[in-house]
Amino acid sequence: MLLFFLYLIFTIWVYSAGTENRNIPERMNEDAYAGKLLYQEYNCSSCHQLFGLGGYLGPELTNVISSKGKGEDYVKAFLKIGSRQMPDFQLDSLQSHQLVSFLAHIDSSAKNKINLNR
Repeated sequence: MLLFFLYLIFTIWVYSAGTENRNIPERMNEDAYAGKLLYQEYNCSSCHQLFGLGGYLGPELTNVISSKGKGEDYVKAFLKIGSRQMPDFQLDSLQSHQLVSFLAHIDSSAKNKINLNR
């Protein structure tokens, strides 16, 4: 019986105070949302991972914008010319900007998630 009451108290706590998120990341702007749609349209997750989910052929992209030695210009270069494993999707500059905006949003969301866990 004691375990049941402890479980009940814990459940009430989790559904009320335990799930508060004081550092909720901002919603995606229009460019980031358009980049998300491009990410889905070109099936980038078949090769790349976000938050550890996706394919293993390409690199993890969750923190590619803030990673040392990488950043927006690095991502735009790969989107423009591709590589041996990554095809050139013939994206225009607006589409590249939108994908970079999406990855920047993901990057900032990941940083907020890490800060919440501390």
